Amino acid sequence: MAKDTKERILAAALDLFSQNGYAGTNIRELTASLGLVKSSMYKHFESKEEIWNALLDQMIAYYGERFGSPEHFPPAPDSLEGLVTMTLRMTEITIRDETIIKTRKLLTIEQFRDERARDLATKHFLTGLREMFTPIFAEMMDRGLIRRDDPAMVAFAYTTPISALIHLCDRQPEKTDEAMAQIEAFSRHFIKVYGVEDKS
Repeated sequence: MAKDTKERILAAALDLFSQNGYAGTNIRELTASLGLVKSSMYKHFESKEEIWNALLDQMIAYYGERFGSPEHFPPAPDSLEGLVTMTLRMTEITIRDETIIKTRKLLTIEQFRDERARDLATKHFLTGLREMFTPIFAEMMDRGLIRRDDPAMVAFAYTTPISALIHLCDRQPEKTDEAMAQIEAFSRHFIKVYGVEDKS
């Protein structure tokens, strides 16, 4: 029961922090959203700061279990069309998963206040994607699917526009379908530029 309450507190904190930011959320609002009294909250967390740090830890684990850590990186596709399919599948998860959406919004708000949030924002919005796609493109180069180049730079060139379109979905959800179409068009354009031969 205590574990369930802690998880409920963290879920409510993610909701409120992603909407109002850390400074814009107080313990009273958090407890009220759960139907708890403040004393019940303090049985599980000593302070708002402790809730914040536990939430960041949970975010890291949640994202890592899906595809945000080296042991969960997707395998390199064995065809150029496979790159498009993998990209669209991963993007769908990223723009539809409510926890990931709220995490992205929270990091966007808090990256200027909190050092851990800043580092996580850099990882989730930039370096993590490059690190994920660098070995994918290196392997596709080794297989002769895309032309030889610096795989880290190719990964950077590939993921940066996609990341920008994902952020567009957060700001303007009504443009999600349009953004997905642009991501697919970009992926296919990338294949025309870098692709050598689809051996599927």
